[in-house]
Amino acid sequence: MTAGGDDRIGLRERKKRETRAALSQAAIGLCVERGWNNVTVDDIAATANVSVRTFGNYFANKAEAIAARHLDRMLAIADELRARPASEPLWDAIVIAAQAQFGPGEQPSGNSVGDDRWRDGLRLMLAEPALHGEVAKANAAAQDELAAAIAERTGTDVARDVYPQLVAAVVGAGSAVAVTRCLSTDPPAPLVPTLREVFEQIAAGLPAP
Repeated sequence: MTAGGDDRIGLRERKKRETRAALSQAAIGLCVERGWNNVTVDDIAATANVSVRTFGNYFANKAEAIAARHLDRMLAIADELRARPASEPLWDAIVIAAQAQFGPGEQPSGNSVGDDRWRDGLRLMLAEPALHGEVAKANAAAQDELAAAIAERTGTDVARDVYPQLVAAVVGAGSAVAVTRCLSTDPPAPLVPTLREVFEQIAAGLPAP
């Protein structure tokens, strides 16, 4: 295959990822702003400037589109973890990898957890029962990939050793705790410092306060 062929394949893949991300972001933004029941697949496709048929090429429904953002973020943590220096302590690497995906630049454009209207809408969206099953599936897929990255880093076997799966599950739970805290406190707690605090406590073995 020629170098030009490789470039074309790379461009196609990038465009697919961009379209997928745009659809997911549109689904989240619309559902937060309008409410779950006031958003259709047609609305999401129009906001992302694609056809409804294109939406169907990526997602079966709006819940799956929303959960895709969570899955992509957690998979990116696994990728970032693989890229961290091998000499870096595991939990330091995990904190840095997680912060990179939950930093201010990862907030939807024009919104933040500190915006009361956005925060309330996000909280209501995350409480939607129709979303829970898709988020659970995303968590399972992300946990498997994160466990594989942890196994590579620690020289353990993801099929034989409990450690990588356990750490991956803890990372997922810790991230969820940090996000929930940010959405529930008044004034809202900043996400990145909260995330850092969560993982520092985990790394310390969760000593009693």
